[in-house]
Amino acid sequence: MLKRKPLNKKRLDKVVSDAHRDKELREKGYREQALKLYPWICTRCEREFNHKNLPELTVHHKDHDHDNNPTDGSNWELLCVYCHDNEHSRFIDAEYGELTSDKKQTATHNPFADLKNLINK
Repeated sequence: MLKRKPLNKKRLDKVVSDAHRDKELREKGYREQALKLYPWICTRCEREFNHKNLPELTVHHKDHDHDNNPTDGSNWELLCVYCHDNEHSRFIDAEYGELTSDKKQTATHNPFADLKNLINK
């Protein structure tokens, strides 16, 4: 039976903490920049936002690469949470379609194949 080394909890906690901090800094950075560059309106549904409902407005990366953050904002668009979820669902569906397009199966059963004979009986 293999024995596992005990986890260095302090080291693991630091790695996780650093990852969370870095993610928050990165997200805050481009979010703040995008909110300064663009009007607070969802690009898709044109819903307007103010300070009260601003947390519902998200920054969407057009190329789906969260590390591609040009300061001119060319890879960003502001979307409400609903349109943002819809966009990512469409992207996932499209990727799935590409993965399965080679394996498209055609129907082998034709329920109407013998319809004429059935009607004539």
